[in-house]
Amino acid sequence: MPAANEYRNVAILFGSQAMHISSQIVLFTLAGLVGQMLAEDKAFATLPVSAIIVATAMTTIPASLLMKRIGRRAGFMIGSTTGLGGVLIASYAVWSSSFWLFVLGTFVVGINGGFAQYYRFAAADAASREFRPRAISYVIAGGIAAAFIGPQLVRWTNDLLPVPFLGSVLSLSGLVLVSLILLSQLSIPKLSDEEIRASGRPLFKITSNPTFIVSVLSGMVGYGSMSMLMTATPIAMVGCGFNVTQSAGVIQWHVLGMFGPALFTGHLIHRFGVLPIIFSGLVLLMACIAVALAGIDIMNFTIALIALGLGWNFTFVGASSLLTETYHPAERAKVQATNDFLVFGTAALGSLSAGAMLDAYDWNTVNLFALPLIMLTALVTAWYALTHHRKQRQLAEAEETA
Repeated sequence: MPAANEYRNVAILFGSQAMHISSQIVLFTLAGLVGQMLAEDKAFATLPVSAIIVATAMTTIPASLLMKRIGRRAGFMIGSTTGLGGVLIASYAVWSSSFWLFVLGTFVVGINGGFAQYYRFAAADAASREFRPRAISYVIAGGIAAAFIGPQLVRWTNDLLPVPFLGSVLSLSGLVLVSLILLSQLSIPKLSDEEIRASGRPLFKITSNPTFIVSVLSGMVGYGSMSMLMTATPIAMVGCGFNVTQSAGVIQWHVLGMFGPALFTGHLIHRFGVLPIIFSGLVLLMACIAVALAGIDIMNFTIALIALGLGWNFTFVGASSLLTETYHPAERAKVQATNDFLVFGTAALGSLSAGAMLDAYDWNTVNLFALPLIMLTALVTAWYALTHHRKQRQLAEAEETA
């Protein structure tokens, strides 16, 4: 039975996740459109979104190593304070019609993302082994609240000020302040001096483990595909004649697909195992692409983005849970940092390529680009699951005959 403090930390991190994802929804919905409005070269339209993900990827390693020394609470509050500065820079950029300043602002916001991505691991680190998958899942479920807060915030604030999009970008400062208040109440013990000095096994030995490889590969492909397709969707929809409100509605359904299952994904992993859940997520990503290629009606975008969200949830929660099986406590900072750098680095590449592919080709090309990578990862995951099952059976038979 999880302790009361475990639930308290999960609740705080759930709220902080809700604020962080709400901010991301607003920026992912509008940043590409702001970029298209401000950039002279429209091929750079998604660069502000990509800047968020690039900054997140670049921050993952230093954020993890910093929090190993100063603790989770202090690290998360540093990240949120930096994010607030980025929101103010981005708001001024929209007001002054400066594209490159807006890119800088979103980049600084993305630094906070490098810290916030560890909310799920912070919950797992302070949880019992049996509760870890559910702790990760419950924290990620903060996105359910964000699915309503983010799009609604766009609708309420998009035309609030005379300058297009300024009200929505400026409103993000309120979300960051709420997050700061919540995180100040977080109670996760710092590592001891001995644990900080300990390094554990060499990183090469850990990363050559097949379990680590499958975990990271599924996280990279799941997040990278989601990032690329979600970034491209608002621009593709506007190009197909839909408006910003309709685009925000599709993104809302997508976010519900991303985070809604998090209420029970941990239970599914506990019941069926982590590998079947990851494989199911990859199948859902392929279903997303099939629906997207079938047409450009509003229902195609909506159903495809829901499937995209579900696929991301199963692959990301599954990969995060599987990763916790690959390291000892002294190794978690460097292993988590390596994992998140690779995952969010791939997500950044996906986001960066989305704008260029849309400008040079079309929506179908973006979808087709992701398909072979997803299929390859599904094959690797299936092969590993079969191999792992065979080894477990052989061990069980050896124990019986002993």
